[in-house]
Amino acid sequence: MIGRFVARRAAMLVVTATVASLAVYGALFIAPGDPATLLIGGGKPPNPQLLQEIHRQYHLDDPFLQGYWRWLSAMLHGDAGQSLTYQDSVTHLITARIGNTAFLVAYAAVLIIVPGVALGTFAALRGGLGDTLVTIVTTTLMAVPTFVMSVLLIWWLSVQWGWLPAYGAGAGLTGRLEHLTLPAIALATAWLAYVAQVTRSAVRAELASEHVETARARGIPERFVLRKHVLRNAAGPLFSVSGVAVAGLIAGCSIVEQAFGINGIGALLIQSAAKQDLAVVQALALITVVVFVTVNTLVDVITAGLDQRVSLEGAS
Repeated sequence: MIGRFVARRAAMLVVTATVASLAVYGALFIAPGDPATLLIGGGKPPNPQLLQEIHRQYHLDDPFLQGYWRWLSAMLHGDAGQSLTYQDSVTHLITARIGNTAFLVAYAAVLIIVPGVALGTFAALRGGLGDTLVTIVTTTLMAVPTFVMSVLLIWWLSVQWGWLPAYGAGAGLTGRLEHLTLPAIALATAWLAYVAQVTRSAVRAELASEHVETARARGIPERFVLRKHVLRNAAGPLFSVSGVAVAGLIAGCSIVEQAFGINGIGALLIQSAAKQDLAVVQALALITVVVFVTVNTLVDVITAGLDQRVSLEGAS
């Protein structure tokens, strides 16, 4: 059963990535007017010779499927084309910035999973005032948009208190940790609250389950009941929602990188879209979709490995 589940998820990953690549490449031709004028940008009428050169360089006169296959084949071989704005290869632009984004996403993931699971477990086990406070705080944090949290953190912890820098990614491990703390908090806050809420619900559901009541009735010490019957059975949903949260960071990092002046691929995507640098936008859009879907697929597969009921439900 688990083998069929993994095979089906892998097939879905390939189909989703293929459809996404078609949509990303097709957006160039859906836009009104000549795609070459979008690549040039600017408000003045373009030079006809320049238009002709861009048509030749980007194969805009080729049939759609032929051009799509040429572009996709180049992407699969690591050639994402040339940026007209930055006068550099798109691959070099991405590789020079992807380290900052990866560090930011990893940092935010730690801030989501560790405090989120801890707060949710605390609220479920303690109940009473502690449960109420955690619920109120997490519900409030879930309602705060990422860009609003970014502004609040910059004003409060950087401008008012001067505790942490609010611009740039820093250099070295210590410098990156110092510069990326505020961006990671801004990126993680809403997802941390969401993970805490799901953890609370999952742990409370396990506490009320029949096998936990049976274990307590048999006189098993409470710490063993919590570790072996409650937390272990709640691990599947917790891992699943944590994986979704980490995948969501990939889409949300653009706002944070732009707000904090981080030279990452999220900020590059926004800047390239504003400058109509479609070669960069196409490559980053496809990479973002593929990474997002891949992470979710891996989460589904690992969750099925932890909980065989998931694979059985998927097979049915």
